[in-house]
Amino acid sequence: MASIAQERLAMHGGGTASRCYQCATCSAVCDLAPDDSPFPRQQMLLAQWGRVDQLAGDPSIWLCYQCNDCNVRCPRDAQPGDVMQAMRATVVENLAAPAFMGRLVGSAKSTWPILLGLPLLFWIVILFLTTGLVIPHVETPENPMVGPFFYEHFVPHAHIYVIFTTAVLLATIAAGIGAFRFCRMISDERPSGGSFIGSLIAVVGDIAVHNRFSQCAEGNRRTGHLALMWGFVGAAITSGLLIPYLYKDTLFSWLWLPMRHSYPLPVDHPVKWLGNISALALVIGGALLLMNRLRADRRSGTSTAFDTFFLWTVLGIVGTGVLAEMLRFFAPPTAGCLIYLLHLSLVLTLFVTFPFSKFAHILYRTLAMIHQKMTETTS
Repeated sequence: MASIAQERLAMHGGGTASRCYQCATCSAVCDLAPDDSPFPRQQMLLAQWGRVDQLAGDPSIWLCYQCNDCNVRCPRDAQPGDVMQAMRATVVENLAAPAFMGRLVGSAKSTWPILLGLPLLFWIVILFLTTGLVIPHVETPENPMVGPFFYEHFVPHAHIYVIFTTAVLLATIAAGIGAFRFCRMISDERPSGGSFIGSLIAVVGDIAVHNRFSQCAEGNRRTGHLALMWGFVGAAITSGLLIPYLYKDTLFSWLWLPMRHSYPLPVDHPVKWLGNISALALVIGGALLLMNRLRADRRSGTSTAFDTFFLWTVLGIVGTGVLAEMLRFFAPPTAGCLIYLLHLSLVLTLFVTFPFSKFAHILYRTLAMIHQKMTETTS
């Protein structure tokens, strides 16, 4: 009789592990597996036994980038690449704090209406209680490139600051708890003694250009991940740059700003360009990865709701953000405000689910890579 751990692993796409008969073809063909600790043969055995507790402390599952050479070569079609991905999803769920959030996001196939609907309902209730959901009036702007109405009149900036800051703070605490648990587990499994800072610098350099992806056969996955990562970076920088413009005449009156514009910025402003380029990168990256996940072959592997929920959320954020920007010029305020409200709810979903979704890979994979570097230093 299957254990609960095996059932959760199977739910995330790891049920094919039972077909493995330990021929080690997967480890032999993997270009990323280190010689002293090759994967995924041992991990497949642990998956068959339902030893999720051991897998949780195994950094090797995070050193796999799912190029799926092992899937293509496996004589039993045990799909080792998919099983490794299922292991990562199961570990993210098991490390979750609070645990119910891990289960909620881990079961996205059936819980997606809750994950998307509750943030939207939250925004509607907050705005109804504080502003009455008042749609802004259309005004004739002095500069047509600025737009006829502003979303600040529909959702005050103070609401965004308080809600998103709180969401990020709670997500950071949850991620920190998960990271602490993970580091304690991998240290118990294989102690390391190298320099954390030195290893971190090396790992950040690798991540910046996705060096390890270059060793995988699937070039589109590297391009997709790079575009998605740098799109997020660009979007974060854009958000940070908008704050000085927003308060140029008060908090940042001492700061010289290019072109001397105040918020809202015209569409041809450099900061707007950076935001739009970042949005384009997110669309390209998300679309490439989604197309790869939806392909039905052994190279792409089996797609699960845990994989696609994050990608659809990202694409939804970018799509609603771009659409809201366009509708402000070409549609009645009601249409733009509805799309903007949906955009804010998707952003809130992304922030709240960060420690429990595939977005958490950036945290655990980075820590696993740092641990590997530190272990190499002392070996």
